[in-house]
Amino acid sequence: MSGGAAQTGHGYSCGILTLSDKGSRGEREDTSGPLLREMVTEAGYQVRAYQILPDQEALIRQTLIQWVDRQGLDLILTTGGTGVSPSDRTPEATRRVIELEVPGIAEAMRAASLAKTIQGVWSRAIAGIRGQSLIINLPGSRKAAGENLAAVLPALEHGLDKLKGSTADCAP
Repeated sequence: MSGGAAQTGHGYSCGILTLSDKGSRGEREDTSGPLLREMVTEAGYQVRAYQILPDQEALIRQTLIQWVDRQGLDLILTTGGTGVSPSDRTPEATRRVIELEVPGIAEAMRAASLAKTIQGVWSRAIAGIRGQSLIINLPGSRKAAGENLAAVLPALEHGLDKLKGSTADCAP
């Protein structure tokens, strides 16, 4: 990880939700979730939840609501289910549970992807807020998930601070 992302997060809690039909059945190893865990832990976040679920919209919604409303996680990262395959329903599930969309996060991630591959145009990932929690959809591939998180990780602490009520100025 690079670009000043280390030593941020100030102990904010994080959940990582991997969406993969094969992964949920034990037919494929989750490589994206562990990478995201490593990246956010290095950045000062505390991973308090991790789960692998099939690409089923109702299960995704239920888990996101539980992690926000019951567990009070500050940041939730999903990985997988953001493309155009018939089972890719993560953005739809996320959109149904958030109260505010934060399009700049998804735009920054797509811009980072497009700098590496034209296939970034297929991402339907979104980011948004429910209560005082930020939910971000990341791609399912390890490489793309890491690149997308690296593109926005340095900005997350500031946004979470604001979400939690900080009145500090946005610029020095």
